[in-house]
Amino acid sequence: MTVPHVAAYRRALSRLEEGLREPESALIRDACIQRFEFCFELAWKSIQQLLREQGQQCSSPKGCLRQAFKQGWIEDEDGWIAILADRNLTLHTYDEALAKAVYDRLQGYLPMFKGLLQRCEADLAP
Repeated sequence: MTVPHVAAYRRALSRLEEGLREPESALIRDACIQRFEFCFELAWKSIQQLLREQGQQCSSPKGCLRQAFKQGWIEDEDGWIAILADRNLTLHTYDEALAKAVYDRLQGYLPMFKGLLQRCEADLAP
């Protein structure tokens, strides 16, 4: 079975990693933040889709993250809530200092994004 959000999530994560390998500049920082936002959106929507397939519902990013933690799909609930907070900040505010601070945290978020992707793909395996 293929879940469209999971496949898109895999691609978005790959693109975020690609951006983070580049030397930092204002352009790269902004691109990485945009890719981070895509990655987070697809992460929580993948969770939502997988939960639906199990007969469960969640309608918000925070609610889906909490259920993913209960399912054992994510290990660091507080870390994911921090990711959500950064995503909310970058969506609704643009400030150079904020952009730099969020960019500096993106490398630390990669293991959580990768761990969720592995769990999602494992749950999809026949």
